[in-house]
Amino acid sequence: MLRCALLIAALASPFAATPQVARPFPADALRAELQVLAAPDVLIAGKPARLSPGARIRGENNLLAMPGELVGKRLLVHYTREADGFVKDIWVLNAAERAIKVWPNTPEQAARWQFDMATQTWSKP
Repeated sequence: MLRCALLIAALASPFAATPQVARPFPADALRAELQVLAAPDVLIAGKPARLSPGARIRGENNLLAMPGELVGKRLLVHYTREADGFVKDIWVLNAAERAIKVWPNTPEQAARWQFDMATQTWSKP
């Protein structure tokens, strides 16, 4: 019994103390506020959108989240779209990611700005 408790404590402690770090995002990821209405219907930056059938939502901890868990919440996210306009991937931003202030909100901004994949930073011309 004591061995089991020690094992559980050893496994839990590294995760509890892990600081949040910024995850790598693709260059086509945009930033917006997300609100899940009733999946697959969502609002992205206040505009209606739909999740693709294979959409993935990753929480602040990078674990998959179900749309039902997020209904009604307003969350700052990075997201990508498929060619047909459906929302494909969503990352709920953690504190480290929210601290990165310069990130495009529209495809037009992303086309004009420069993205450095290594540092995960955008620069405006």
